[in-house]
Amino acid sequence: MAYTAAPGAGANGSHVKGSHKVKNKAFGATFSPGLTVNVNAGNKTTHGGGGGNHGGRGPDLLLPAPEFNSPAQVRRYCNTLRAVAVTLSIEVAMGAEILKSVLVPVPDPEGRAFGSRIRAHKVARKMQRSADALRDAATNAAACYSTFQQEFEEEINRVRHRARRPQVPVMNWAQQ
Repeated sequence: MAYTAAPGAGANGSHVKGSHKVKNKAFGATFSPGLTVNVNAGNKTTHGGGGGNHGGRGPDLLLPAPEFNSPAQVRRYCNTLRAVAVTLSIEVAMGAEILKSVLVPVPDPEGRAFGSRIRAHKVARKMQRSADALRDAATNAAACYSTFQQEFEEEINRVRHRARRPQVPVMNWAQQ
């Protein structure tokens, strides 16, 4: 994500002299935050047909391709999903708090006491619920792999034992 400053702001965040003055006497009656957010999806170049471990779906995905041909692939997918969901839940919760702090100063059109806080809380609560759902998704991803191990323990162990190298007899030099 790339963030740009509000109009009239310098490259380092400093404001141009006089840019903070408001000529409209009805300022505050409308919601217009002074932050512009540019979201870039990332590098869109193709690398040899978009191969790799993404199944041809592109190089900028958060999750690996859903290929479940081995226990290692199931573990990798679940762990990646968990990590992404935890990170996103933190980001979304932070966004909810920022949204709330931006909306609180907007005056209530009916002039109710604490009306602006109530409205801001109602809006931010929906985003906070999204953060909670992402946190639950992380928990369920970890539980998915745990359940997979429990339910398919016999098959996993059968392959594990077969994959062990046979023990080679060790030369005992003391016996002559």
